[in-house]
Amino acid sequence: MHPLLRFTLDLFEPNKALAPVNHAPQATEIVVPEARRVISPEPLAAPTLACAPTSLRHPRANREARLCEVVVAYEFKRGQRRSIGFVIRPEGLVVSAPKWVPLHQVDAALQDKSQWIIQKLRETQARQQRLLARRIEWCDGTLIPYLGQSLRLLLVPHQAAGHTGARLKAGGIGTTEFMEADALGPTLRVALPEGAAPDQIRDTVQAWLRCQAQQLFKQRLDHFAPQLRVQWRTLALSNARTRWGSARIDGAIRLNWRLMHFQPAVIDYVVVHELSHLRVMDHSPRFWATVHSVAPDYVALRRQLKDEALPHGL
Repeated sequence: MHPLLRFTLDLFEPNKALAPVNHAPQATEIVVPEARRVISPEPLAAPTLACAPTSLRHPRANREARLCEVVVAYEFKRGQRRSIGFVIRPEGLVVSAPKWVPLHQVDAALQDKSQWIIQKLRETQARQQRLLARRIEWCDGTLIPYLGQSLRLLLVPHQAAGHTGARLKAGGIGTTEFMEADALGPTLRVALPEGAAPDQIRDTVQAWLRCQAQQLFKQRLDHFAPQLRVQWRTLALSNARTRWGSARIDGAIRLNWRLMHFQPAVIDYVVVHELSHLRVMDHSPRFWATVHSVAPDYVALRRQLKDEALPHGL
């Protein structure tokens, strides 16, 4: 990676961490797509895992192991690697190993990290269930998460709306307190016929959300940059599924427009996080002290960003 280009690695992105394996000459490389690096002043307690017999199976499983009384069927791969790697994905566990590593060392490494593997598999499985439970049906009257609230979509015929696209029913734009609730609650009027296709409704609403994101993110960047004594130069909206933001040392900021689904405090945390990288381009204690100086409750906000699953279709 170019020394002048350091992206945010701990926000919704697969990370790699090294963990020793006592019985093998190489370290076990653990890759967890759903995990973030957590730098906390206090150690995390070891999880308590239920040991009731059950099974977790990858659809392309070609090996299995019994870990913490759970039968885990996983996809096993060999390749040009230096270490044994565990990857937790929504479909299950993938284990990769160098060609020269014997299977008994792979089995031993699995046992050594069994508690961690089961914990992450269950967390990922629970997240997928939350996602499915919150799937959006793009139709008249549906609800979408917006700035931590539920925003109701109302389809309005072109003649009644006077234009195509989406607009907010009441209030100004660019602040965090701009929606007035009527009997139906906060409402977004979408200038489309009642029989509009779901894809058309989704695309129209997402275009509106991006417009709101562009304005709100610029406002929050301008608000926090002086407090951190930094200067941002450009803002680009990201559509990534694996990260919430990134920052370059030249002042270029990228923020995921889907942050508009979270409450304003979470958006502010991500903005502060990226602006802090303009002072410290790593995740050292000095970086977190910089974040804390402006967002003292950042630990809870990071946890909320990690734990709140967004609906499918957004």
